[in-house]
Amino acid sequence: MDVIAGPTTTTCTSAATKEEGTTTTPFDMVVMNELDGFNLVDDVIDRVPRLQNADGHVKQWLHNKLIEHNQYITEHGEDLPEVPDLKWGY
Repeated sequence: MDVIAGPTTTTCTSAATKEEGTTTTPFDMVVMNELDGFNLVDDVIDRVPRLQNADGHVKQWLHNKLIEHNQYITEHGEDLPEVPDLKWGY
């Protein structure tokens, strides 16, 4: 388990891996542990005060993308076609 806390925070977040005993892809393991970009952006929206009033369509799109991922990997046994091209923007 990892404990994450900043030098000026009064709270901390813990994260642990979740295992379900299935054979899957590396990206799906990241999704199952909620460490993928979709879950991370959703978490940032929830935690950053000025983003909490953001358009609900962003959160709905993220949620729908995770559902699509789950359905696709269950049916095809591989990641969505766009997953290999996903990149962090900066």
